[in-house]
Amino acid sequence: MRREWAGAGALLTGRVKALPRILAHDLWTTAIDPPPRSKRPGLHDWLPALLVPLVVCTVPIATFSINTLVWQYGMDHWDAVVLGGIQSVALIAALYRPVPAWWAVTAVMTVVALTARFGAVDAPLPWTGPGIVVQAGVLLLMALRLRPRIAVEALGLSILVSLACAPHGFVAPTADTRVAVAVLTTAVVVGAALRGRQVARTELVAQEERTAEERNRRTLLEERNRIARELHDVVAHHMSVISIQAQVAPHLVENPSDELKENLAGIRENAVDALTELRRVLGVLRSEDTLSADARHTPQPTLDRLPELLANVRGAGLRVTTDLTGTPRPIPPGVDLSAFRIVQESLSNAMRHAPGTAVRVGIGYGTNCVTVRITNSAPDEPVPPPRHIGHGLLGMRERTAMLAGDFTNGPTPEGGYEIVAILPLEEPV
Repeated sequence: MRREWAGAGALLTGRVKALPRILAHDLWTTAIDPPPRSKRPGLHDWLPALLVPLVVCTVPIATFSINTLVWQYGMDHWDAVVLGGIQSVALIAALYRPVPAWWAVTAVMTVVALTARFGAVDAPLPWTGPGIVVQAGVLLLMALRLRPRIAVEALGLSILVSLACAPHGFVAPTADTRVAVAVLTTAVVVGAALRGRQVARTELVAQEERTAEERNRRTLLEERNRIARELHDVVAHHMSVISIQAQVAPHLVENPSDELKENLAGIRENAVDALTELRRVLGVLRSEDTLSADARHTPQPTLDRLPELLANVRGAGLRVTTDLTGTPRPIPPGVDLSAFRIVQESLSNAMRHAPGTAVRVGIGYGTNCVTVRITNSAPDEPVPPPRHIGHGLLGMRERTAMLAGDFTNGPTPEGGYEIVAILPLEEPV
């Protein structure tokens, strides 16, 4: 128990010793510490707009302060002009340098309390009426521009100095002093609350942006894994064909040489090894795949199954027409699969985001490419935009980029939506 008390006492003693250094660091500087800004306009973006009303208020505040110092506190006219001017200018300077402005108004309060000569009219001490307003304004701006700890330190020192300057302040503070302390405390609390709200809102916006970026990144990885799983079947087919042809080739030649047998055996061995590694990688990608075994081993679709796909969506109520240009011919399996998936995803998006519209599916066979164009008409009623990014457009873009093609999407002049993917048939050199 004694050790605990000794430890607590040592900790308290250390903090008391460090207090002067902390106060000097916090209250002997011209720097400001605004809260982090978000992309949306915040409190500190509107602070410069206060400059004009503060400048406009400077003249009446200075006039009222000078008259108060002269007639209530019996000060010399020129002294009152200097002190009243310092108070007014400090309120403007607090927008950009709140700590020096606080020192200025605190010094004016001390000078007035120590040098005032009272007349017939009772005058509150240690602050004048305008002095309370200016001091509260400076503390409010300090709480907005600096960390709450600095504003609280300035408030505490202001109260201590005011009680030290007021007659019998520590023993029996006057009602005017209690009102002034309440006003200054309220100003600091309001400023700290506004600053805290700004900080919290900025952090919330930043967190939402990070969450959205992470969601987009995760969606992209999921879509790439799905594309890799689908393309595995295409690549595995070709590797299997290479392995079988390399095994059968020696039997198609009379008296094949040993060199030919050795080369073909090497080709088959490499194809089998590559196929094994490909299946191992796919096993990692499919470790969390929820598809059934039958679905996993189903052949990947091609454009030959496009009539079946269109029949299914027509049965779901979507009006679809087709436009075929060029001469259909065999195309690389990867291009064939990607073209089918782009049509499939586009029709799904049309049913989800533009129900009741008419959709036109165009397939164009060119010399060096296949063009896929899906266009839907304007919906009868406006459809709210989706809250989160989906896999559809992202997957179509990824498939097109994988084939070194061009992908565009966007609204049409008639109010509909169009997706165009140009898929090269040969890898660019």
